[in-house]
Amino acid sequence: MDRFADRADAGRQLAAKLASLSTLADALVFGLPRGGVPVAYEVAVALQLPLEVFVVRKLGVPSQRELAMGAIGEDGVVVVEEDVVAALHVSPEEFAIVDARERVELGRRIEKYRGDRSATSLIGRAVVIVDDGIATGATARAACRVARARNAARVILAAPMASTRSVKELRREADEVVALVMAEGSFSVGQWYEHFEETSDDEVLECLKRASQRRLA
Repeated sequence: MDRFADRADAGRQLAAKLASLSTLADALVFGLPRGGVPVAYEVAVALQLPLEVFVVRKLGVPSQRELAMGAIGEDGVVVVEEDVVAALHVSPEEFAIVDARERVELGRRIEKYRGDRSATSLIGRAVVIVDDGIATGATARAACRVARARNAARVILAAPMASTRSVKELRREADEVVALVMAEGSFSVGQWYEHFEETSDDEVLECLKRASQRRLA
C-alpha cells in the first residue's frame, strides 16, 4: 500500500473502514493528542459523531526517548512495558523521574484542551479511540484503560497503521482493533506518511472547535 499523504488523508481512509459505526447510538470519537486528533477529526466528521480527546503521554526510555517504556493517562492510569524496562535496565528512580515530568505535561494538556469542562460521561456508551499510528501500543493501551475505568460499554481502537504485535496485545484491551495497514518489526509511524509534521496545540483546538461547530450546524 502507498503511504498516506497526511493525517487528514489517513483519517478519511480510516473513516471509510469504520463506516458501519455511524449506526451506533450515543457513540463518541476520541483522538489521542496530538497527532491522533486530525485523524480522529476526519473519522468524527464522516461518522457524524462528537469528537473529544483522551490525554495520554508516552513514557520514553531516558536514553531513547522515542522508545516507550510505558504510558500514563487520565484518572491515574499507568502502563508499564515490563520487557522494555528490564531489557534496558531502567531503574525505578529513572522511571519515576520520567513519570513525574510527563505528568506535568499531561496536566497541562488536559487544562489546555478541556479547560474547566468536566470529562464527558462514558457510562454505557461506545467509544472509538483514534491515533495516527500504533507502534509499541503503550499510549493506546492507556487510553483503552481510561475508557474502561469510565465504564464505556464498548471500546474500539482504530489507527491507519499498526504493529502486528501490538494489535495482538491490544485486542485484550479493546473490544475491536481496526488498522488499515499492519506492519511487522520495528518502525516509526512517520514512515507511513508523506507529510508527518508535528501537530500543535492550536491544531488540536481547531479540530475540536470545527467538529463542535459541525455538530451544532
